[in-house]
Amino acid sequence: MNILVTGSKGFIGKHICFKLNLLKQNVFEFDIDNSDEQLIEFVKKCDFIIHLAGINRPLNKEEFYNGNTNFTYKLVELINQYNQEVPIIMSSSIQATLDNDYGKSKLYAENYILDHVNNAYIYRLYNVYGKWCKPNYNSVVATFCYNIANNLDIKINNPNTIVTYNYIDDIVEEFIDIILKNKIVKNKQINYVDIKYDCSLFHLSELLYYFKKEIQSDNHLPIINNEFEYKLFKTFCSYLTEDNNLNYAFDERGSFEELYKSNKYGQISENIAFPNIVKGMHYHKYKKEIFYPIIGKSKIVQQSLDHQDTIIDIIDNDNRRMVEMKTNYLHSIENIDNKKTYTLMWISEIYNEKSPDTYKGEMKKINDNGDKNE
Repeated sequence: MNILVTGSKGFIGKHICFKLNLLKQNVFEFDIDNSDEQLIEFVKKCDFIIHLAGINRPLNKEEFYNGNTNFTYKLVELINQYNQEVPIIMSSSIQATLDNDYGKSKLYAENYILDHVNNAYIYRLYNVYGKWCKPNYNSVVATFCYNIANNLDIKINNPNTIVTYNYIDDIVEEFIDIILKNKIVKNKQINYVDIKYDCSLFHLSELLYYFKKEIQSDNHLPIINNEFEYKLFKTFCSYLTEDNNLNYAFDERGSFEELYKSNKYGQISENIAFPNIVKGMHYHKYKKEIFYPIIGKSKIVQQSLDHQDTIIDIIDNDNRRMVEMKTNYLHSIENIDNKKTYTLMWISEIYNEKSPDTYKGEMKKINDNGDKNE
């Protein structure tokens, strides 16, 4: 599928393009340094448009209307001229309900799309957070994460202020789900990403300071109480700067992403598994490792190399806890849920290809009571 992404170099755009490329879609990336001729060619050839381009920190108020309103007018005119049935998703802002120039420029763009495009979703987003977001710009989460990670002061005018957030991966997942499942019908309404979180500025700062303290302690993984904290922790890890050479792998089983690597404190990674997937089946002779299932239901099995001792831990959303992997015990983690599971993993040292201390093995089959199946 050919998918045009306007604002492809922006915060949301980078995430959308990254995921679409992983899914082997053909992405037409359009940003401020592209020409009008390229935009015309992209509109002609595309099967779907994700319209993210816009201005939120201009030098003067006229830039709001040029970047948000007038560019949208131009895009819609090209759609009607060259590709009338192409569906479009537009990212707007909750500020479209407010009487300020940014909000009004977004509202005008919304109304023009709704009036002139047959197949459209308008999404009013709250404060968007996640990795790759520019600090000290227009995201309080990015600014707090960056400053706290780098031992800089943060400023809170009113600690009781409640802010509503959308997490970047939730936005990307919803947009891509619409595209790949072709959910758009002739739509004429304003939409919101269902998953959103409210948090005061004081509690936000509390959480981030806590994350930093735990990462730099012997525990290494913080106690995480809900999905907002989990996503905030992942975001915070992206602003830690000791080791930036992080890896990401994606296949039919799920994904594995390194979140933080430190020669002193070890490595934190995120494991995502699809239903009925088992990962692991290896052991370590000296490395320490902790699994912390956060979302979904997982079964963690550890078995001694002589198969005489088997430990089973069932972890779900109501029973979150850390599970330490024993050295010289085979271990595996299985998704026993009907949806994706998410697990944080800490290991005591960064992976070293020359000395991985990871040995494959076979477990003796057991039932869920821990008894061995002969």
